[in-house]
Amino acid sequence: MTPPPTTARAPLHGIRILDLSRVLAGPWAGQTLADLGAEVIKVERPGFGDDTRAWGPPFLPDTQNPEARGESAYYLAANRGKKSVTIDFAKPAGQALIKRLAAQSDVVLENFKLGGLAKLGLGPEHLLTLNPRLIYCSITGFGQTGPYAARAGYDFLMQGMGGLMSLTGEPDGEPMKVGVAVTDVFTGMYATTAILAALNERHVSGLGQHIDIALFDVQIATLANQISSYLVSGEQPPRHGNAHPSIVPYQVFKTSDGYAILAIGNDEQFRRFCAIAHAPELADNPAYATNPARVKHRDVLVPLLQAIMQTRSTAQWISQLEPASVPCGPINQLPELDTHAQVAARGIFKTIAHPSGGTMRSVASPMRFSRSATQDDIAPPTLGQHTREILTTQLGASEAELAQWQQDGII
Repeated sequence: MTPPPTTARAPLHGIRILDLSRVLAGPWAGQTLADLGAEVIKVERPGFGDDTRAWGPPFLPDTQNPEARGESAYYLAANRGKKSVTIDFAKPAGQALIKRLAAQSDVVLENFKLGGLAKLGLGPEHLLTLNPRLIYCSITGFGQTGPYAARAGYDFLMQGMGGLMSLTGEPDGEPMKVGVAVTDVFTGMYATTAILAALNERHVSGLGQHIDIALFDVQIATLANQISSYLVSGEQPPRHGNAHPSIVPYQVFKTSDGYAILAIGNDEQFRRFCAIAHAPELADNPAYATNPARVKHRDVLVPLLQAIMQTRSTAQWISQLEPASVPCGPINQLPELDTHAQVAARGIFKTIAHPSGGTMRSVASPMRFSRSATQDDIAPPTLGQHTREILTTQLGASEAELAQWQQDGII
C-alpha cells in the first residue's frame, strides 16, 4: 500500500478533546483519538501530573537534565500526540478554566469515580448545559448505575471479577491474569468507538450526549466465545492453559530446542500436518479425523503430538509447515521483534523526537489509511508543556492572569 502524501489530513482534524483522564483506559482512548488527528488537551495536576508519570522504572532519560527522573515507560505508552496543561480544578478558579475549555471542545473524556466531577460542577449535567454539542465520555469501574457503581475499578480486579481469570491459566494451576492490562486497553478502544459514533450522530441531531463506559461491562463483553459458550451450555468453561477450548490441536508444543505454536483450524490442515509429521495414521483415525473428535479425545491425542513435535526444532517445523499452509509460529520475546522482518517492513517501531531534547522509541499506530494520515509521531508531552499555549491561544489569557493563576497554584 502506498503511503498517503505528507499533506494528507488526519481523519479527526479539527476535533478537540478535553482529556481529564489518567492512568490507562482513558489515556488510551485519548491517544487513539490523537493518532487520528484530534487535538487532545490533557489536563493534569500541577506538580504531580498523571499518576503513571511515576510508575517505573524504566524511565526515559532527560537529556536536558540528566539528574532528573524523566518520563516513565508506562506514561509514554498511552499519551503520545497530546498537549499537557496543568490546572488544579479542585479549586473554583480551576473549575472555571475547565468550563471555558469544555465550551470550546467537542469531547470531554474522564475516568473519575462516580459523581467525582459532579461535586466540582464539572459533571455531564453541568458541561452539557454549557455546551449542548459536547460528547461527555465517563469511564468508571462499574458504570453509572447498579449497586457497585460507587466502587473503584482496576484492571486486575476486573480480570478477576469479570471472569477472565477463571479462563486463564493451567488446568491444575491458579487462575492467572493476562500479562498486559487488557481490560483497560479494551475499555479505551470501546470508549474511542463510542466517541466516534456519538460524533457521527451529532451530525444528524446537532446534540452531544453522555457516554457511560464501565471496565466491568467491557471485560464481560470481551469474553467473546467463552461467555457465549457459558450462555449456551450453562457450564463454566474449564481452563486449558495455552490450549483452545473448542479446537484441537491449537496450543503451544515443546520442540527440540524451544516452543512452537500449532494452530490448526480445520481437518484438511490437520491432514497436511500429519503428512509432514510422518504420522498419516493419525489423520486416518476416526478418533482424530474431525475437529469434534479431536476435542473429545484431546487427552490421548495431544501427548502423541507432543512426542512428535519434540523430534524437530522450532525453525524446522515452521520451515516445513508454513509452505504447506499449516498455521504455526514461534513465541517471540520482545527483543526478537526488533529484528523481525515484518516489523521492519510495516514500520511498527519508530524513533521520534522527545521534548526533553532527546529521542524515544515508540510503537506506530496500527491504523493505516489509503488517503488519510495518522499522527503517531508526536511524543507524549512533559508536564504542563502546553499550559501557556492553550490558555493564551484558546482562552485569550493575559500575562497578568497567567501570573496570578500561577501564584494561586491554579496552574
